[in-house]
Amino acid sequence: MILGILSDTHGFFHPALPEAFAGVDLILHAGDVGSPEVLERLEALAPVHAVYGNIDGPELRRRLPADLWLTLEGLRIWMTHIGGRPGRWAPGIAARLRQERPDVFICGHSHILRIERVPSLGGMLYLNPGAAGREGFHRVKTCVRLHLADGRARQAEVVHLDEIPEASAP
Repeated sequence: MILGILSDTHGFFHPALPEAFAGVDLILHAGDVGSPEVLERLEALAPVHAVYGNIDGPELRRRLPADLWLTLEGLRIWMTHIGGRPGRWAPGIAARLRQERPDVFICGHSHILRIERVPSLGGMLYLNPGAAGREGFHRVKTCVRLHLADGRARQAEVVHLDEIPEASAP
C-alpha cells in the first residue's frame, strides 16, 4: 500500500500533486487544508482522510476530526495537525504517544519536513510532510509517499513539488 501524505495546503492545490500522488492507494492530509476544494481535488486522485488544522474554518471543522486513527497494513497510525516533534512535543502529545503507542505518528503545522524513527517510543515513525501550500515561511513545497507492507513502513519518498516539470504553471 502506498500513502500520499501532505499538510498545510492553506487552500492551494499544487499542480504537481496529481503526478506526485499517481498510483497512491490513500491520501492523508495532516491539516490546514484551507478550503473544501482542496479535498475535492485530492479525492479525484484517491480516497482521502484528513484532519482539520488551526487555520481551518467552521465548514472544515464540521467535516473533519482533530485526530484520526487508522489501521493500515497492520500499522496503527495517528494523525493530528499540531504534534510538535521528537524531543519537543506539543502539549499533551508525549503522554498520548506513550499511552496509545501508534506505529506511525503524522502531523503538520510547522511546515518543516521531518521523518525519523523515535527509539524512546519503540521505534515509532514520526512523519511531518512539510507544507504543500504557498502560505508560510517554507521555501520548498513537499509531500511524502509512504510505502507500507507486511506490518511495516518500508520506504518514505520525499517529493519536492516545484521540481516536477508540470508544476511551473500558476
